Amino acid sequence: MLLDCASRYQIGRQNCGFWKASWAVSAGDKNTAGSGGEKNRRHEEAILALLEHPTLERAAAALNVSSTTLWRWMQDREFKNAYREARRRAFSQSIGRLQQASTAAVSTLLKVMIDPNTPASTRVRAADSVLDHAAKALELEDIEARVAELERAAEASKDNRR
Repeated sequence: MLLDCASRYQIGRQNCGFWKASWAVSAGDKNTAGSGGEKNRRHEEAILALLEHPTLERAAAALNVSSTTLWRWMQDREFKNAYREARRRAFSQSIGRLQQASTAAVSTLLKVMIDPNTPASTRVRAADSVLDHAAKALELEDIEARVAELERAAEASKDNRR
């Protein structure tokens, strides 16, 4: 198995763009150091390059391999799985940062909404945004409650069959 890129590398360079993130490896990960030698190391570097660079060609150039070689690596099932997991972890980091910034975003919306010096059209748009997001949050809470109830019912049904 490919070593989880996150266990040895940090993505945080300026050219990383959207995928700028730092990963932590979960304990007990099946992908461990020393399990695949030079090929795995090159594949790990390729995954990082793919995350850091906007095109396959630039990632290949950063690795000093041809874009055909990198494309061929990307066709390997194990490589695809490791790359997908790396993208998922990077995206998860981005979502976490958005969630952290949501408090400031709400404060900004509320300030704009109540500021009498702000144009009326901007205040209305801010108010509409607040209402829209509040409604979506309520819908999500309702869906979560319904799913939890369905899961409890399914579990109870399984227990009754035993």
